[in-house]
Amino acid sequence: MYEAKEDTNKVFKYNMSFYYQSTIIYFVVFILYVIIRGEFVEDSFKLITKDPIIYFFAIIVGVSLISLLYNLYLNKHLEIGDEKISFVNRFAAKTFFVSNIAEIKISDPERRIRNHAFRLIRIKLKHRRRQVIIRPYDYENEEELIGKFQEMKNRLEVI
Repeated sequence: MYEAKEDTNKVFKYNMSFYYQSTIIYFVVFILYVIIRGEFVEDSFKLITKDPIIYFFAIIVGVSLISLLYNLYLNKHLEIGDEKISFVNRFAAKTFFVSNIAEIKISDPERRIRNHAFRLIRIKLKHRRRQVIIRPYDYENEEELIGKFQEMKNRLEVI
């Protein structure tokens, strides 16, 4: 009987919470400014259209919304398998094989900085001068991602 091979690739989606939060906050501030400026200060909505701050807030909300939609469209994620690491978006994928990895360094923020946002994973490749740097904070399931790289680092040290 045919047995399907289990897919060992683990997918870590790009963390979009920053884009959601900033868009919502900018939109709320924009609405509050329009309400306060129109109702309580000048008692009319006709004069609001001449206020340059309204246009400034509208541009900020527009740019934030466009960046959110663009990043949703890109659909960035990181795939980690037993033999490869792939950075994938809608248009392309960049794959690094474990056999080409010389070293993996995982910074420990507990020693220097207490903030997990500054934790980095540095991957040194055998045939590439520049290191690949990953910020686990940028992906969902940050601790699981660090655990996967720790396992990969331990496998490389054994070899």
